This record gives sequence, C-alpha cells and structure tokens, in this order.
Amino acid sequence: MKPMVILTGPTAVGKTELSIGLAKALDAEIISADSMQVYKKMDIGTAKIRQEEMQGIRHYLVDCLDPAEEFHVARFQEMAKDALNQIYAKGKIPLIVGGTGFYIQSLLYDIDFTKEEGDREYRDFLQQKVESEGKEALFAMLDGVDPVSCKKIHPNNVKRVIRALEFYKLNGYPISEHNETESKKESPYRFVYFVLNHKRDVLYDRINRRVDLMIEQGLVEEVGNLQKEGYKKDMVSMQGIGYRQVFEYLEGRTSLEETIDKIKKDTRHFAKRQLTWFGREKDVCMVDKSEFATETEILNYMLEILEKKGIGHGSFERIL
Repeated sequence: MKPMVILTGPTAVGKTELSIGLAKALDAEIISADSMQVYKKMDIGTAKIRQEEMQGIRHYLVDCLDPAEEFHVARFQEMAKDALNQIYAKGKIPLIVGGTGFYIQSLLYDIDFTKEEGDREYRDFLQQKVESEGKEALFAMLDGVDPVSCKKIHPNNVKRVIRALEFYKLNGYPISEHNETESKKESPYRFVYFVLNHKRDVLYDRINRRVDLMIEQGLVEEVGNLQKEGYKKDMVSMQGIGYRQVFEYLEGRTSLEETIDKIKKDTRHFAKRQLTWFGREKDVCMVDKSEFATETEILNYMLEILEKKGIGHGSFERIL
C-alpha cells in the first residue's frame, strides 16, 4: 500500500506553516485539498499560500484554474490522482493539505463518482426554477428527497443542490446514500490522517484577525477587479466565503462594516461545520495545538506517529 499523509483542520487553525515543516521532514510534496485556492486571481480571500511561503516545496492544485471554471469533488479527485502519480513516480510522499473534508475523503477512499452524462433537460429545468423562484425553492425540493444532503450542502451552492437533485432523479435514491456507502470503503493507501485543532476561543480570534487582515490587504479591491473582468457572483468560484459577501457590498446591499461582520460570522460557522465533519471521520489523529508549546513539538509528535506507521525515514530528528 502506498503511503499518504493528510493534514487538515478548520480554517485559520495554522495548517499552512505546519505543512511546510512536515513536507520538508518527510521529503513530501503537497496536494491542496482546498476548494478555492485552486483558482487564479483569487489570492487574498482564499488565504492562498504565497510562492515564498512554499519554501521550494512543490504544490499541486493551487492557482491553476480560471475562476470561470467549475471545480467540484469529481474534478478534484481526477486532478489529485494525477498529482499522486507524479509524486509517487519521484519516490516522494504525498501530503494532502486543506480543509475540504469531502475532497479528502474522495481521494483517501477512492470514492466512485458516477460517469453518467446526466439529464441536461432536467438540469436546465432546475436552473430555470432558481431564476424564477429563487434558490430557496430548489433547496426545499432537495429537502423533500434528501434531507441528509441539505445538512451538508449550503443553500447558496446551487450547483451542488442541482447535482444532488439530478442524481436522485437518475438513480432513484439520494446522493447522500451513495456517498455514505462509498465512505465505508477501506482506503487503498497506508495513511495517517491528522486533524489540527485549537481551543474554540483561540480559533475564533484567529479567524476574526485573518478577516481583518484580508480587508487590509485589499479583499474588496480583489473582488472588484474580478467583477470588472466579468466574473459573476453566481459562479461556483464566487460562492466562497468573503467573495459572495463582498459582491453584495459592491452591489450596495450592505455596508462595509456589515460585510466584514458577516464574513467573520460565516467563517466561524464554517469552521464549526468543518470540525463536525472531521469528528465523524474514521481513523483520524486529533492534534490539539493548545497541548503543545511550540510548532516544533507538534511536528515531532506527528513525525513520531508517522514513523510508527512506517511512513517517512525517521527524519523527525532533523528538527529537534
């Protein structure tokens, strides 16, 4: 079984810095499991890792798609598998880093996504329903046939809602049932799945400070430039937290103060949902940052676990 290391956790917990130290110690390359950092021109609102922060570590699935393109779990899996093949061919270890739990699950357990073309006529009907009755009407439809998915899909994510309804029409059973069945599969990899966490008040404070920094760095200007280039707020890429709220501000629907507060609130709720997801995953290794004095201690702890699993080369001594 080929090795795989996963480093995840809620937004703003500090995955990026730790991932670089871990990658260096393991001679690993990083595959981003983030649904937004894959997009070009979207740097501030995604807290995208900068080139200098990579410190020479190769990163895959970062800054490689145009914001007009759709990025979903099946496409992530396809692109990530290609990256895995490249990494294994070099004799290196893949380090999966990011906070999109379903993406990680799809890769780790090789979840099967149906290859059907879908029902274009029904998809167009649903899209027209959104335009005439609003996305709430579509979400209500999904709640009637697949309430489990409604707990996992945000009402604003119209593309995912449509996909779930389309799946139900084509197959006669909910996509959540399909996903649950797939999630029970055994992983084909020898893996360690780290979930980084922190005390709730510390995490929320980090989130609030990160949002303030994004505004200082020019998030409003970034979204304004995307709008000027013709990117629309209903695109998949613009559903990310920060982007959809700033779009509303630019349309005059909210004040800047209200927008900032909304971004902070939505990000905190997102972090809570992430922790709920990771808490349900099997075979995870929870790492509470509050129990360690330094980042080096965290790295050593992780590397000792990896060595016991036969992943790595006893290289944790390098950072003592």
